[in-house]
Amino acid sequence: MKIKCLLALLMFCAVPMMEMDAQKKLFTLEDLNFGGRNYHNLRPQNLFLTWWGDQLMYQDAEEGGTINAKGQKKALFHLSELGEDWHSAMEATYPYANEPLVLLQNSSMRVLYDFQRKTVVWRQDCKNEKNSHWSKNSKAVAYTNDYQLFINYNGETVKLTGDGSREIVYGEAVHRNEFGIVDGMFWSPDGKRLAFYRMDQSMVTDYPQVSIDPRVAELEPDKYPMAGMTSHKVTVGIYDLDARRMVYLQTGDPTDRYFTNIAWSPDSKTVFMQELNRDQNDCRLVSYDAQTGQRLAELYRETSDKYVEPMHAIEFLPWDNGLFIMQSQKDGYNHLYLFNTKGEQLKQITSGPWVVLDVLGFNQKEKTVIIASNEKNPIQLNLYAVSIETGYRTLLDNGEGVHRGKLSQSGQMLYDKYSTPTVPNGIDLQYTSTKSRYAKQKRTNLLTAPDPWADYIQPVFESGTIKAADGLTDLYWRMVKPHDFDPTKQYPTVVYVYGGPHAHNVDASWHWASRSWETYMAQKGYIVFILDNRGSENRGRDFEQVTFRQLGQVEMQDQMKGVEFLKTLPYVDASRLGVHGWSYGGYMTISLMTNHPDVFKVGVAGGPVIDWKWYEVMYGERYMDTPQTNPEGYARTSLVSKAGQLKGRLQIIIGYNDPTVVPQHALSFLKACIEAGTQPDFFVYPGEGHNMAGHSSVHLHERITQYFEDYLK
Repeated sequence: MKIKCLLALLMFCAVPMMEMDAQKKLFTLEDLNFGGRNYHNLRPQNLFLTWWGDQLMYQDAEEGGTINAKGQKKALFHLSELGEDWHSAMEATYPYANEPLVLLQNSSMRVLYDFQRKTVVWRQDCKNEKNSHWSKNSKAVAYTNDYQLFINYNGETVKLTGDGSREIVYGEAVHRNEFGIVDGMFWSPDGKRLAFYRMDQSMVTDYPQVSIDPRVAELEPDKYPMAGMTSHKVTVGIYDLDARRMVYLQTGDPTDRYFTNIAWSPDSKTVFMQELNRDQNDCRLVSYDAQTGQRLAELYRETSDKYVEPMHAIEFLPWDNGLFIMQSQKDGYNHLYLFNTKGEQLKQITSGPWVVLDVLGFNQKEKTVIIASNEKNPIQLNLYAVSIETGYRTLLDNGEGVHRGKLSQSGQMLYDKYSTPTVPNGIDLQYTSTKSRYAKQKRTNLLTAPDPWADYIQPVFESGTIKAADGLTDLYWRMVKPHDFDPTKQYPTVVYVYGGPHAHNVDASWHWASRSWETYMAQKGYIVFILDNRGSENRGRDFEQVTFRQLGQVEMQDQMKGVEFLKTLPYVDASRLGVHGWSYGGYMTISLMTNHPDVFKVGVAGGPVIDWKWYEVMYGERYMDTPQTNPEGYARTSLVSKAGQLKGRLQIIIGYNDPTVVPQHALSFLKACIEAGTQPDFFVYPGEGHNMAGHSSVHLHERITQYFEDYLK
């Protein structure tokens, strides 16, 4: 009798649950994909914020103003006050803490607008600028146009170069954006001197990219230095606005050297730069006289039997111009070290089996440095105030999830944008003080975003750990299951993989950082499994460097441990395993399908590396050395020789004009498959690069999905 009553109760409860699900929507790729037409409506609610000194400011499409701890806004200006040519205030900034001025820019003009007097107090033409860098102290802007470098200062435009071309490149990021390089120009603190890169790539081989848009296809070559081949030469120039003079840093012969992490001394008289040899195992921090370009001193040297990878410029303490912080993972994890300008290490500020991931800045009053680290958990990112004197760390945030903050000018406040597995987006306003008197007012919530997917049927998101192939190391995984998951059924399962350095797939943010395509696949009845193998980021030097000279091998061992785990789950159909990844993940996809041909039934490899000898110098040689010095490693990791081992259905997809993983990779593998008699499928996106842009991405993900629908389901 009790059993009958229980069954009746369950049936009664199930009816409204089924009706509720029936009322909810199913996702389409137009909803989920970043190129989709409805994607913006399904993003978590957000606030766009910046600082005016220590006053928090909001940025809206047509206005800007203050926002207080209760989230109340007060508009200070509206774009209509400036005329018809101003279309967005989303990039508005407030460069001067004590002046009521907002910096605005459109396609032709840069202005400082006094929002109290309602008048433009300064303007600067910017319609011919590319790669522009503006200095708030001098109001000078450096930019490039038609390959040449210019400076606009006090209303006068000065052309600094005359030999710029596609072979002589000024003012742009060099070394293919490795070593943390994102910019090519660096203003001194006083805005009176500009450091800039000059890259001579005339000796670098052209890769013959082709445009199919003209009546007859035309050559549009890329300069592409492949591993073991001739690389470009970089020098660093300094232009002095007042002296109207240019000098170059006296670095010596730039052949086979990398110059990175350019920094200025607070007095604008000295330039600091990290210099790396081509083997990338010897890094030196060197200082230069900014007036003469003379080499002053080598302040620090770090070597390795594998590689040293400088990623961060030094940062001076705001209260002591003779001391700076340097980041290094020389003890096995990226940490902060305090140095003086003589090159003497005074102390190690942070330490432990965790990674400092970012330095947000300093609280000048309390002499602390504000950092982001994964000390609490390898897949979290939390904010701390660290005492320079004692190294004591004070947690600033709520201790959960993934946090990214931005400091006010004094460093005494920050806004913290965060996410947890169940919170799509949160924003807190908080003090960075470690003093107890701030405890009650330390954090105020400005936003906790509701679930933007509330009206949709959602999958099940889970996360956990397994042991790596070494039997010791914890690896983090994410699993996405259909919303109506039934543990008594068996599901086709797709392993999504990246696996390479400087990336990870699993963290403690919303849905465990799940990609939207995984939701689409779960909706169609698949389980999707993601594992961060050894070699991926944020787990320390040895975790990443275990792949040295043998890319893809340790990663495969760990991914197969993931497969072993999947096979222990009764609801995973081991006869219907698929694999998909892009770029390094495309390389891993083909590696897994050819080295374990009886395991994976279907794979989709996007933009795959096939042989590291066709990849670029900086990245390729860091992890593999050169084809000349590591021929066994290059042979072992090449997929060309594995073409005959392909058994399952494999689709390879590339951008036809990919400048990162050039088409030679995929085409060479196809040629090898033809010779071996194996039958992969192939699809290209004409005119696209390494990743499909805009709405092409929707088409791409529908194609990927359909391939699994056709051959795995």
